Amino acid sequence: MSAPFTPVARHHEGISYGPFSFLNPTIRKLPFNAKPFETHSSEERLEAEGDDATKPPKNANAELRAEDVQREFRTRDNRKGRHAIFVVPDIANNPKYLTPPATNSLKEVLKGIWRMFSLYPYWDVSYLVAIVFTLGSVVWCINAFFVWLPLQSPSTEFKGEITDAGGITSFIGATIFEFGSILLMIEAVNENRSDCFGWALEEVLEENGLLRLRPDGCTHHHGNKKNLVGKGKALKGKPPLDATMAPKDQPSSSSASTWIWFPTSHELRTHYLKEVGFLACLSQMIGATVFWIAGFTALPPIFDRLTSTAAQNGAYWAPQVIGGSGFIISGTLFMLETQQKWYLPAPRVLGWHIGVWNLIGGIGFTLCGALGFASANSGCVYQGSLATFWGSWCFLIGSVIQWYESLDKHPVDVTEGEGKAA
Repeated sequence: MSAPFTPVARHHEGISYGPFSFLNPTIRKLPFNAKPFETHSSEERLEAEGDDATKPPKNANAELRAEDVQREFRTRDNRKGRHAIFVVPDIANNPKYLTPPATNSLKEVLKGIWRMFSLYPYWDVSYLVAIVFTLGSVVWCINAFFVWLPLQSPSTEFKGEITDAGGITSFIGATIFEFGSILLMIEAVNENRSDCFGWALEEVLEENGLLRLRPDGCTHHHGNKKNLVGKGKALKGKPPLDATMAPKDQPSSSSASTWIWFPTSHELRTHYLKEVGFLACLSQMIGATVFWIAGFTALPPIFDRLTSTAAQNGAYWAPQVIGGSGFIISGTLFMLETQQKWYLPAPRVLGWHIGVWNLIGGIGFTLCGALGFASANSGCVYQGSLATFWGSWCFLIGSVIQWYESLDKHPVDVTEGEGKAA
């Protein structure tokens, strides 16, 4: 495999996986080592929190006793500021850790759904990506009703529904997708280049000998409320992990700028163009940009002037096919990024489902454009409009899952062996 750009693999032993041997690995299983990440001793916590430090946390009753904790670094999680751990429950009456409960239980999933309607971290670029694509998908679902429902039920059609309402919503939807793709690229080039564990270990005062894991100490930019993709907060009284792990010529070092617009040509050659996730974001960006041409030409004053078949094919249908193909490639790469091997699905990973639904949505949009070349055939017109309908809903499902994922920063999977966290 190509040597990864990030210092993580050079500083930690572990097993690396990836869907393609000629690209950087996308998954690294790292051994859990308490000492480097021990951020708060019992004395420090007593001094910081006073009398409250002697009280167990509010969720103490839900905490799990575990004999082992495992880590898995995924490139997608790194871009999204997520920190997955795998907890091996205590079955030999030899607990070493207290951990939060599994986040894939019904109760925790309902809490995650509630977060979607109660938390609005507008400073988090991953959250903005999810929200923008969700809004864009909603617009495309509305557009699909405008262009498909009159064909299915002619009595429901109103004047200008397909040409005017359909054309305007196409332009709005394509523009929102383009903006979301720009944010997606900003997220990709500002990934965290250092090893961010994202969990704190502290001695459990009420139960000597146990260590409690709790979310803390994240150095990802997602928690920085001062700017969109600035550096994350360093641990109290300690330098950021990336300041000691990354050379000064890397953007993750303390001497570098807090975020970047464009990577250097060296970074592109040695890192980004070997990253599956970056290639997926790039495919999405290229596809959305070409697809926007079709959205622009769908506006009534412009589309009405495309009087010849050749003009419609070149300015309207062809950009849909090319742009939709970019969505297909992007969805496929996002899906494969979460897999240990290209032929092994990962249905227990949220990112895998996001990739699958976006892949299907891309197929729908591409099929709509391909059938548009035969717009003289009423059957092709109907099937093309229907493809936009189900493709839009697939994009919406994937975007809503991504919305949920963006707020689930510390997934916990309780497993008897080597499981897969969401």
